[in-house]
Amino acid sequence: MKDLFKAAFSVFVCLIFLSCSRTKLEVKTFTLTALGVEEGKKVSIKAEIADTSFARNYGFMNRKNIPDGTGMLFVFENDQILRFWMKDTPSALSIAYIDSAGRIRNIFDMEPFSLDGISSTVSVRYALEVPRGWFTKTGISVGSAIDLSPLYD
Repeated sequence: MKDLFKAAFSVFVCLIFLSCSRTKLEVKTFTLTALGVEEGKKVSIKAEIADTSFARNYGFMNRKNIPDGTGMLFVFENDQILRFWMKDTPSALSIAYIDSAGRIRNIFDMEPFSLDGISSTVSVRYALEVPRGWFTKTGISVGSAIDLSPLYD
C-alpha cells in the first residue's frame, strides 16, 4: 500500500510539472499593410500569438535570438492602456501598440532586461513585439494598419 501511494504521488508531481511547462505558442502569419509610407506596400511577419494570461506574461523572456521577420502579437480582450517591460528579455525589441481597428498607434524601442515600463499613450487591444529596428527597416510607422482577420478566421 505504501508503494502504491508513493507511485501515485510521483505521478501527481510529474503531472504538476508537465502542466506548468511552457507549451509552444501558436504561430500564424500576418500581412501588415504600411499605409502612408508606400501606397499598397505589404510586409509579412510570422507572429506567435500570445492570447492567454500565461503567454502574455512570459512573452519573449529568456529568448536570445528573435529572427528577423518574426514577432509576437499580444492579444487582449478589451481596449486598455498597455504597459510592457523587458524583464528577463535579453533581445533588443521594438513594440507597436495597435488599436482594435488594426491601426498602429505607438512604436517604441525597448532595452534588453529593462524594468522600465513602456506604456501605450491611448487604449489599444494589441501589442506586436519584433526585433529592434524592424518597423523602421520595413517602413512601418504610426498610422500603418495590420490585417487582424487571420486571428478570427
